[in-house]
Amino acid sequence: MFSKVASGIGKALIGFGIVVLLFVVYQLWGTGYAESHSQTVLRSQFQSELKAISGTTSSTGVSPTTTTTLTSTVAGPMGDPAVGNPVGYMQIPKIGISAVVVEGTEDAELSMGPGHYPGTPLPGQAGNVAIAGHRTTFGHPFYNLNELAPGDPIYITTLQGRFEYQVFKSFVVPPNDVSVAAPTLNNQLTLTTCNPRYSAAQRLVVQANLVLPTAATPGVIGGGKLPTPNPAPARTQAISSLDSKFGKSNLKGKTGSVASAVLRGLLLVVAMILAWFLATRREAGSRRLIVYVASTPFLLALLFYFFVSINPLLPAQI
Repeated sequence: MFSKVASGIGKALIGFGIVVLLFVVYQLWGTGYAESHSQTVLRSQFQSELKAISGTTSSTGVSPTTTTTLTSTVAGPMGDPAVGNPVGYMQIPKIGISAVVVEGTEDAELSMGPGHYPGTPLPGQAGNVAIAGHRTTFGHPFYNLNELAPGDPIYITTLQGRFEYQVFKSFVVPPNDVSVAAPTLNNQLTLTTCNPRYSAAQRLVVQANLVLPTAATPGVIGGGKLPTPNPAPARTQAISSLDSKFGKSNLKGKTGSVASAVLRGLLLVVAMILAWFLATRREAGSRRLIVYVASTPFLLALLFYFFVSINPLLPAQI
C-alpha cells in the first residue's frame, strides 16, 4: 500500500513538473505567437485608417509620406481610439522596435503590443504621453529598453502625423509610483516596463521630449479635423485618478478572474483523469495508444486555455 501511494505521489509530482515546464515555455515563447498575430491585425487596421485619412501610404504600408507646412509644434486634441484599437506605429531604431501601439494597458491589450495609458495624451499631443510594454513575454517589445540613452530618437506615427521624441532620462521606480504617468507641462513621452528582466520588483522608466512633427497628414496637425471615436478624456487627471485607473501596485489594471482559472483547471484535471481511466482499463488493450493519441490534442487545448487564465493572475510583467 505504501509503495502504491508513493508511486502515485511521484507520478503526480512528475506531472506537475511537466505542467510547470510547459507553462514556462508558453510564457517565454508561446505568448509571442499571439502577440505577432495581434500586431499583424493592428498593422493592417492602422494602415487602412491612415489611407482613409491621407489617401496615401509609404512603401512600408504604415507611415504617410505626404509633408506639409506645420502650423503647430503639437497635434490638436482628438478623441482616444477605442480600447484595443491601434493608436500609432512606434519605431525605436537603436533597439530595433517596430510595433503598433494599442489603446489600453490591461492584460488583454498589453498581450497585443505596447499599450497607451487611457487618459494621457495621444502621441504628438501636448503633455505626458504614457506607454507601457512587456519586457519578457508577448513578443517582449521593451526587452532592451534599458539600452536607450539621452539623445536617442523615438518615432511615432499616428493619424495626426509622424512625431520625433528624443530620450532625455531613464530611471527606476517602485511599481506603485504612478507619478511617472501624471500630467506634465512639457511635451514628453514616458515608456514603462518591468525591471529587472523576469521580475516585477521595479519599473524601468524612459522619458523623451517631443522634438517636432517630422511629417504631417494634411489638414490634421493643429486642426483637429479627425473624427473622434470616443469623447476626449480630461487631460488634467490627478495622481489619485491614475491610481484607480491603472492599479496602485502595478501601474496597470488587472483583468484576471480566479473563478475562470479554477474552473478551467478543474476541467483540465477531470479530462486528464478520464483519459487516464480509459487508457488503463484492462479491456483497453491495444486501444490504449489510440486513447492517448486522441486525447492529447484535447488536453493540450485545455492546458493552453488554463495558462491563458492563469497568466493575468501572476504579478505584473510589464
